[in-house]
Amino acid sequence: MTEPLAPGLYIVATPIGNLGDLSPRAADILSRADLIAAEDTRVTAKLLRHIAVKRPMTPYHDHNADRERPALVARLGSEAIALVSDAGTPMISDPGFKLVRDARAAGRRIVTIPGPCAAVAALTLAGLPTDRFLFLGFLPSKEKARADAIAEVATIRASLVLYESGPRLGAALAALAKGLGGRDAAVAREISKAFEECVTGTLAELAERYAEHGPKGEIVIVVGPPGEAPPPQVDDLDALLREALARLPVAKAAKEVAAATGLDRHDLYNRALELKA
Repeated sequence: MTEPLAPGLYIVATPIGNLGDLSPRAADILSRADLIAAEDTRVTAKLLRHIAVKRPMTPYHDHNADRERPALVARLGSEAIALVSDAGTPMISDPGFKLVRDARAAGRRIVTIPGPCAAVAALTLAGLPTDRFLFLGFLPSKEKARADAIAEVATIRASLVLYESGPRLGAALAALAKGLGGRDAAVAREISKAFEECVTGTLAELAERYAEHGPKGEIVIVVGPPGEAPPPQVDDLDALLREALARLPVAKAAKEVAAATGLDRHDLYNRALELKA
């Protein structure tokens, strides 16, 4: 006889395309859950058919989450509930985090079953730096709000990862090219599916490629980090040192400016002594 699951919330990552990517552990949890809270029960039903499982399901998505969450949290005290999104890892660009927050506040058990994530998969395809990256979700659809969102992250020294739809891809890439300049980027789509592709180039090149017709399928944009900033000019450097010297001793002022600019602390110390004199 199959051992029942302990009551609690099970966060289950599901395939982003290829159903073969469902982990054995995820399949086991789905087959034994008392209830599956699904973004779209029709999509999850296809996954359950793939593993020859039938389980009770309830919709849990943007439009009903606030209404359904209290009842789900109450049931977690005596039932094992699996949370799934249509594809990938729950809570990456969906409302699941509020369920986890409320479940934890109620003292419920929470377990994660990791697996596919389109953002991370696209990073592995892009050939861009992965030591630091920032996930931005979807950019705003309105031009001004989109430009403001891009300006907020323009100076962050990390690769940027965004989700986008085919019809909006050209406009998004054009806005990124305008706001971020000639950075290297990649457009990945249909990840793990038969027609998976990852097209690379500068933001301007990709914007031109997709200006007329956006491709079909789920799309992830990856943008490389900004290049090295040019060293500050002498006048700017002196201004930085004077400002620091107004607050700090010479050695500490030189150390602070060195950390901010990447310049040699010994050279900055000597220049700070000249300015102090």
